[in-house]
Amino acid sequence: MLVVRPAGLADIDALLDLAFLSGKGFTSLPEDRAVLTERLALSTASFAGDVAPADAWYMLMLTESETGEVEGVAGIKGSVGVKRPHFSFRIVTLAQFSPAAGTRFDHQALVLVNECSGHSEVGSLFLRPRKRQAGAGSLLARARYALIGMHRELFGPAVMAELRGWFDEQDESPFWKGIASKFFRLPFDEADRMITSTDGQFILDLAPRHPIYLELVDPVAREAIGAVHRHGVRAHEMLKNEGFVRSGLIDIFDGGPTVTCDRDRIRTIAEARRLACVVGDPGEAAPRRLLARGGLADFRATVVPAATDGDTVIVPPDALHALGATAGEVLFVS
Repeated sequence: MLVVRPAGLADIDALLDLAFLSGKGFTSLPEDRAVLTERLALSTASFAGDVAPADAWYMLMLTESETGEVEGVAGIKGSVGVKRPHFSFRIVTLAQFSPAAGTRFDHQALVLVNECSGHSEVGSLFLRPRKRQAGAGSLLARARYALIGMHRELFGPAVMAELRGWFDEQDESPFWKGIASKFFRLPFDEADRMITSTDGQFILDLAPRHPIYLELVDPVAREAIGAVHRHGVRAHEMLKNEGFVRSGLIDIFDGGPTVTCDRDRIRTIAEARRLACVVGDPGEAAPRRLLARGGLADFRATVVPAATDGDTVIVPPDALHALGATAGEVLFVS
């Protein structure tokens, strides 16, 4: 049975393996043991309640309950853009009109902004290829919302997600090549590394201070603006199903879109109920539901057939065991 649990320092080898599998452009999973070890330490402290909510970073691991093998990872940042600016490009329309010439032009342009201050961020979702079917990705994604829904006081009123931008068949980013690299003058991999290994000052130092008129940009780079990586299409669909919408913001390096949703309107949270669990057979017709339990450090989540009856939910015994819950315990059910 697949179960989602908090990450721990012992997960470093599995996490590094996932980082190597994730490939270029997956900024939130750098192929760097030291950086990932620091992140696991921060996650451990966050789940222990030893970190201020705005500074917290929660990492969740998708595991096989029978073997303990790690099959995927996802994360939640308590907030972005509070201490360190969270830069994006906003796509804007600039109008120009000359009454003397009787001419009007509307120009699309990119403007550097820091608009997401205080948003919580869901991201870092990656599965081993063998687990990209049968709802494993949905479980891992929705477990993040369950954690947020169970501890709303720790998260911002709005939640954002950044999707990986488009890379061509040569694994190159047209947006980076045609736009961003003109300002940063670094290889993509080096800029990607610096996002996670530095304080981000280089972005403020080098990013363009004036609008970038898209009519002056190479068409291939222009077409990549807001385009989602082929491996991120399913993640985008899951976000849309939860109520996330495009914000008009894109990543400053690969041009991938930013989507946002009010925390309390995220579907998994809005439709959830708190129900006492009863051990039993939910029946063949029972729908598959997301079940989550625990505080922070003992958080667990899974998806199994479960039937509701008034203020209770009937849960198979193996699912209750995988969650580490006991009969009568109140679960988050969605």
